[in-house]
Amino acid sequence: MKRQKILNDPVYGFVTVPYGIIYELIEHPYFQRLRRIKQVSLTHYVYPGALHTRFHHALGAFHLMQQAIEVLLGKDVDITTEEAEAAGIAILLHDIGHGPFSHTLEHTLIQVHHEELSLLFMERLNELFDGRLSMAIRIFKDDYPKRFLHQLVSSQLDMDRMDYLNRDSYFTGVSEGVISYDRIIKMLAVHEGELVVEEKGLYSIEKFLIARRLMYWQVYLHKTAVSAEQMLVNTLRRAKDLVEQGQTVWAPSALDFFLKNRHLNGQDFHRRRNELLDRFAELDDTDIAVVLKEWRRHPDPVLAYLANGLINRKLFRLEFSNEPFAEAYVAEISHRLNHHPDVPSGATGYLLLQGEETNSAYSTSRDEIKIWMKDGRVLPMSQLADHGIQPRTYTKYYLGYPKEIGRIVLQQP
Repeated sequence: MKRQKILNDPVYGFVTVPYGIIYELIEHPYFQRLRRIKQVSLTHYVYPGALHTRFHHALGAFHLMQQAIEVLLGKDVDITTEEAEAAGIAILLHDIGHGPFSHTLEHTLIQVHHEELSLLFMERLNELFDGRLSMAIRIFKDDYPKRFLHQLVSSQLDMDRMDYLNRDSYFTGVSEGVISYDRIIKMLAVHEGELVVEEKGLYSIEKFLIARRLMYWQVYLHKTAVSAEQMLVNTLRRAKDLVEQGQTVWAPSALDFFLKNRHLNGQDFHRRRNELLDRFAELDDTDIAVVLKEWRRHPDPVLAYLANGLINRKLFRLEFSNEPFAEAYVAEISHRLNHHPDVPSGATGYLLLQGEETNSAYSTSRDEIKIWMKDGRVLPMSQLADHGIQPRTYTKYYLGYPKEIGRIVLQQP
């Protein structure tokens, strides 16, 4: 009898999935739903090939976890068969709580972070699988004695980040995101219970951090992608506001429930876990795509305008600035929005996109990446004088508006 299933992954080639609980979890409807959720939301408006899903990513991260466990076992790290399986389950399910279009609608449909939902899904599955996910949940929550197992799942050098950089680079065609994942994994080790990287892997780590910073500005925070995502957020916000006002806004039953119950939060999901998880598990990108097509003909001009823009890629112009935009500049845009014949009037709150995006390639406020020096010392990256990564957070402010009103020529100070 076959002991494992072989999948052909475009990034890594053949990926093996062992039969047993791992395969059973993948086959579960909660996990299969990830096939219908795009990994990088609306980034395909910029990079047409970016249509890969959370399902792809979860399997890729699981594959890298298998490799990492094998490397650590080869270095005589104590990992039992049960712990290896549990770490695999934890990384496989780490994103199972994502909603439609991943991060974009995370706090729009419900007020719950995806990691909190992932944990609730894992606890629900643990009941369905007779407690066989208990160790995986402890690893996921960083509540297991061998802390390096949690660090493989969630840290500044985890299998999650390693896969999404590799995979997103592949599907977008942005080569700046390519990392030496295989070399990094081979350089992993464990020192006093903590995940470390052998000194000879230092420059691969530096390249990994640089690639992550470049991918954020070039892909994840590309101004066109940000414009599309914020338009989608405002479209759902407008629909929820109309529903609250008593207007009819058609939606499939899965989405309709969350439009009519707009204030659901973490306490609600803990109190009504099974009911709300089952409803949430019915939601995916398909529901949003269907309503956008339908809402183009909605009698509300604002909802119709936004939905048509997303369906036909009539996206808002978006500007980035290193400083907050001047009040006079924003006022001029608002004035034009309220008086342009081709733009719904009185809808500045939905048609003017304002906010900020931050990107930090490396942080010293959470577990730092530790380098195991040849002389036996273990040093955090920030204490190594010869690396070029600065622990700094970069912030950019954005302002978006319909292109119909023209480019604003008012000069910024």
